Amino acid sequence: MNTCRIARTARSLALTTLVAALLLSGAPAAGAAPADRFDYLVRADFFAGIAGDRARLDRAMKVCEDALAADPRHAEAMVWHGAGLIVRDGHAAQAGEVEKAGPLTTRGLAEMDAGARLAPANIAVLIVRAAVLTRLARVPVFADREREWLETAVAHYGTVLTLQAPDFATMSVHARGELLGGLAENLDRLGQHDRARHYLTRIVSELPQSTYATRARSWLAAESPSSRASLSCVGCHVR
Repeated sequence: MNTCRIARTARSLALTTLVAALLLSGAPAAGAAPADRFDYLVRADFFAGIAGDRARLDRAMKVCEDALAADPRHAEAMVWHGAGLIVRDGHAAQAGEVEKAGPLTTRGLAEMDAGARLAPANIAVLIVRAAVLTRLARVPVFADREREWLETAVAHYGTVLTLQAPDFATMSVHARGELLGGLAENLDRLGQHDRARHYLTRIVSELPQSTYATRARSWLAAESPSSRASLSCVGCHVR
């Protein structure tokens, strides 16, 4: 993996993990009270680490490692730790430590894959992995894996939508918009335009006064993809 690839990976993951946290904030694991959510233990330190505070990233990673030492099958700890390894990959690249960087991304992806295999119906696991793969698929140097990752992300988001169906109407506008928008965007990138249109129409119908609906209407009317604003990560760091 060359330096350019690593640097792009780092920038991509910085966006990715923020999306994951924002979605998780509106989509707790089924049956879990907020105090029981693993992401609450790590995410503040994790995102401080993305912003450059390596000590706090190390602290978040230690929480994941302790959880995995106690339970090697702790799927949420696996996906967060895997994401953390990719962040460390970016830090190593930025520091010019190229020899350390590539294997970290490989390990990180493998850990997230393992977590998803262990917990194929855990919302908190699926959202993190899907968000990471969605963003990494946009990095040109990963073009050979773009379709694979987008298809996996769509499958994960679809599972999440099914699991959340009983309570979906009562969830926050942000949580619903991010999930439906993520599905629409990824399906569009896969060339599955009819399926993408289905989710765009749902956004307009179910979130009519939201920024998501405004953007979905623009997508439905747009003649050129270049004229369309992002449907996901609305209201945070993407404008």
